[in-house]
Amino acid sequence: MRLGLPVPAGFVIGVDTALRDPGAVARAAERLGAAAVSVRSGAAVSMPGMMDTVLDVRGPIAPVVAEVYASWNTPRAVTYRELRGIPHHLGTAVIVQTMVYGDRDDHSGSGVAFSRDPATGAPHPYGDVLFGRRGDAVVSGSADTLPLTSLATREPAVWASLTGALTRLEQHYRNVCHVEFTYESGHLWLLQARPGGLTPQAAVRAAVDLTDEGLITPPEAVRRITPEIARAATPRMRPGDIVARGRGASPGVATGRVTLTADAAARTPGRSVLVRPTTSPLDMHGLAAAAGVITARGGLASHAAIVARALGKPAVVGAGDLAALTAGTLVTLDGTTGEIALGDPGTTEPPTDPHLHRLLTWADNISGDHSPRPAENRLAAAHALL
Repeated sequence: MRLGLPVPAGFVIGVDTALRDPGAVARAAERLGAAAVSVRSGAAVSMPGMMDTVLDVRGPIAPVVAEVYASWNTPRAVTYRELRGIPHHLGTAVIVQTMVYGDRDDHSGSGVAFSRDPATGAPHPYGDVLFGRRGDAVVSGSADTLPLTSLATREPAVWASLTGALTRLEQHYRNVCHVEFTYESGHLWLLQARPGGLTPQAAVRAAVDLTDEGLITPPEAVRRITPEIARAATPRMRPGDIVARGRGASPGVATGRVTLTADAAARTPGRSVLVRPTTSPLDMHGLAAAAGVITARGGLASHAAIVARALGKPAVVGAGDLAALTAGTLVTLDGTTGEIALGDPGTTEPPTDPHLHRLLTWADNISGDHSPRPAENRLAAAHALL
């Protein structure tokens, strides 16, 4: 709001504040004067889909707020924090906002937008949108979304406001950002904004491009790319018997036996490919165990896509009819191209990345060591001096 961006009126409750003074929360909600509010989590570290969001709250609010606080300790949230190394003691804030409706009329809709392509880092807005639908339909993956660019022709004023907001957020955070948005009767509202959420390849390109644009310096770019990110250069799948195609949502190649439930994937860690119509936070244990994930519906901002990128799991979304992928079938997916093949056609090395080459040159200049070494070693030497 301080940046002058369109944010619904609301307030933020600190970690456990409501449990100490529920009356203050009730008074703050009354001051909003809203017919309905949304109540969502606000953890310091993004945990996509792991905690509860309650929309269209019209009755008493310390019970709904308490529900969102309690979701910090659900099994899916605990599992996600353990996988990502997020401390359990941090807790979450809670955000209460006036409801805005993406299903209000023909000039309403919802979506998720990245200031740059989250898979490649290419410098153009990227994301998913649904016309006449609420945001939960976008992030759940329950509906086939449209490319964000379709907003430009259908609602040009909203598109202009959104791209302007993304540019302003990039300049503020000096990083790639993504937002959840709703537009109601032609008016844009930003519901959440966060930096990051990129694949390793995209993170490298963004760091280099942001340096070229003068938003960060070469040492800052090197500091942002850890040795682990550099090590995650993704191979490609060799040509094979392609049985389905979708949208590559998280780069990498994964081979495994098709499992149709999260429980089945959890029983064979690292050896299965989880195939679902969509995924939800209840599938977290299966997503964590599977070698890769395929969904029939959803886009690059769906739950499956965002969690797969966070976990470094190859993923293909929106693959349509998956009748050929029966339980037990050995398949390979390419999370870059979106292709799904029977069996294991093998992999090829990824092409040389010119952005990574430039970043490593900056790292060598910082360390003073220009001898040939693996990328992660070159970055580690630079990080030791930064």
